[in-house]
Amino acid sequence: MEEKRRVAIIILNWNGKKFLEQFLPKVCEYSGAAVSVVVADNASTDDSVPYLEKNFPTVRVIRNAENGGFAYGYNASLKHINAEYYILLNSDVEVTKNWVEPIITLMESDATIGAVQPKIKSFSNPGYFEYAGAAGGFIDVYGYPFCRGRIFDTIEKDENQYNDEKEIFWATGACLFIRAPLYHELGGFDEDLFSHQEEIDLCWRMKLQGYKVLFCPLSEVMHYGGGTLSKSNPFKTYLNFRNNLIILCKNHPSGTLFFKIIVRMVLDGIAAFRFLLMGDRKDAFAILRGHLHFYRSLPRTLRKRKALKDIKLKTVSGIYKRSIVKKYFLERKTRFSELNSNDFS
Repeated sequence: MEEKRRVAIIILNWNGKKFLEQFLPKVCEYSGAAVSVVVADNASTDDSVPYLEKNFPTVRVIRNAENGGFAYGYNASLKHINAEYYILLNSDVEVTKNWVEPIITLMESDATIGAVQPKIKSFSNPGYFEYAGAAGGFIDVYGYPFCRGRIFDTIEKDENQYNDEKEIFWATGACLFIRAPLYHELGGFDEDLFSHQEEIDLCWRMKLQGYKVLFCPLSEVMHYGGGTLSKSNPFKTYLNFRNNLIILCKNHPSGTLFFKIIVRMVLDGIAAFRFLLMGDRKDAFAILRGHLHFYRSLPRTLRKRKALKDIKLKTVSGIYKRSIVKKYFLERKTRFSELNSNDFS
């Protein structure tokens, strides 16, 4: 085990040499000498590791035995990193000057802050937010995730409309600041999710234990997006729909859960039909596959739910108590600012 650091940045890499070449130099330059930079490699088959060893001798490389996805990659590597705070950073993120300290200062001001995310802007279109995280994540009453600055496929221009420090429901895994002991106490990411929305699951479990998740506007990064899977990839559609149902079933309190799963069956069916109308059969089939996997894995999911018996809170902040599907598609509320703030828990 290495000497304990205050802050460690961990970049998960899988065949991402081009992103390491493009974005790692600024991570090293703008993060400060006291911050440890680590690349956790998920059994890459390109020459990522030789490139790192030759060009970044001060960057520690951890080699995972296999590509078990986002969740496994971080769980396996973080066991070997001794720090007070982890920054989980996608390899396709460009950081800016002074991006670390504002968030660490915020977290040290309140021991109940478990995780924080910075403002996530688009690398290709810097005037706009980026899909994966924007200005902080929320979920609706049926478990659908969305963000301040991004609802479904509508991405807002950043006009400083969300430049307030705010408690949110989930912080993006593209750039996630988290207390290291808490990460391990919660068991890390759920490896059955493989990739996508595991950060929502982790944040939900964190909030159920009484911790807060925040957005910090004083830190800003640019996300390339789709570095491993493009947004239009059917496998990504499959993971998003499957995983969202799993985390809803795992973490939602009893009472209305069964009803909400039934509603989700209907709403997801409508989404699949919409894909068919658009000629997108692969995505429609991906939603069906996601549901079938969820039903097959239900006994395992229910065992995980039962294991969360030490939950302290039954209700948490940051849940939109209305249907974001209805607001967006029927009422044409496409901007977060158009939602009634009184409709959030």
